[in-house]
Amino acid sequence: MHLSRIFHGSLFPTQDMYSSELLELNEKTREHGLILTPVDIEQMLVVRSQVLHMYGRVELGIEVSKRLIEVFSASSFIQQETYADTLNELHEVFYYLRNETEDMIGDMKLIDKMMALFEEECEGSLELLKSKLEEYAGAFRRELSRTESSQEGEDGEWDLRI
Repeated sequence: MHLSRIFHGSLFPTQDMYSSELLELNEKTREHGLILTPVDIEQMLVVRSQVLHMYGRVELGIEVSKRLIEVFSASSFIQQETYADTLNELHEVFYYLRNETEDMIGDMKLIDKMMALFEEECEGSLELLKSKLEEYAGAFRRELSRTESSQEGEDGEWDLRI
């Protein structure tokens, strides 16, 4: 099979399919008073693509985006006026952290850690969240270098406190 057919054919979802999936999440997020417009979603997919490129990453699905929306829509600190912008920043924070932890912590665990910090210690501050996650990534790397020979980074082993 030709490579161009794989990437442009029906084997991979299109932007329209991704947009539809993300728009469907409005049914869940509406209960928190948060809605993404088609324009918000289009912009989020552009930001996501830029962030992936910036960090040299490839994602074949939008599970991370969906999880960020589902988890952070429950935050008491996110308002409709800043919802889309916050999600865009959370994408950048997530992929930064993914790189800094060398893909050794699962996506859902990282998102849950981000949400816990955002709600509990950062009280909705993205700047403070970024700072806390930089500390977390630094502690992770130090622990990794100490234990690299005895552990290969099992997902459940990295529950560092910051």
